[in-house]
Amino acid sequence: GVSAADVADAHRLDEAIQEGHDVRYLSYWFDYQRQHAFCLVEAPSAEAAVDVHRAAHGLIPLDIIEVEPDELERFLGSPPRFASGTAYEASAFRTIFFTDIVGSTELTQRLGDEGAMVVLRRHDEAVRQALDEHDGREIKHTGDGIMASFTSASKAVGCAVAVQGRFAEASATDAEGSMQVRIGISAGEPLTEKGDLFGTAVQLAARLCASAEPGGILVSHAVRELCAGKTLTFDAAKDLELRGFAEPVRAYPVLAKNL
Repeated sequence: GVSAADVADAHRLDEAIQEGHDVRYLSYWFDYQRQHAFCLVEAPSAEAAVDVHRAAHGLIPLDIIEVEPDELERFLGSPPRFASGTAYEASAFRTIFFTDIVGSTELTQRLGDEGAMVVLRRHDEAVRQALDEHDGREIKHTGDGIMASFTSASKAVGCAVAVQGRFAEASATDAEGSMQVRIGISAGEPLTEKGDLFGTAVQLAARLCASAEPGGILVSHAVRELCAGKTLTFDAAKDLELRGFAEPVRAYPVLAKNL
């Protein structure tokens, strides 16, 4: 039953007393549908941050996660800025996207270190261009792939389709330097797992990437549902046994006709 205005009022009360605790509440995100609020705060300790909440309005956080500011901005974007007390809503839900070059070790053996680096740079350029075009945000380079996040599941899948299309075109013109890439996509609330900024949604996307066919895209059930009504088509569901997941995970390949 908490509204955006309620959270805005709480944030204003935090700001009113924060100086007395050597704390600075920078911003917040509120997801009304899930009734989750996330505060971004600079504080000398977790206890000091909690003390402000306790004294200002009594809403004690369920969890505190220490983060590097640069990493947080790369993941969620720049913290929203707004007038004190202004109601603000944003979803904590993110779509996570992984690429992985198929047979990167064999590629190095075939082309040599320098040749493999040329191919890797082509991969990075193609993926980063597609991310820019589909509002994706690169989180990190994994050595033979890229991890990224999106606020839109359909844009994540559209980005994956664009990436695979680029690689298919490149393979047709340069067979020697061609590569195949796997892509896995999942969705969830990455901030919900204690001590891990990314959590289960990232782990699932990485496992789906590893399970995708060369040149293919494999998405979670949540991503498939979020893309309902979009001009994207998926193959029949697969129930996969994935390392680290106690139960089979339902996943959907993106049909080749999208590529």
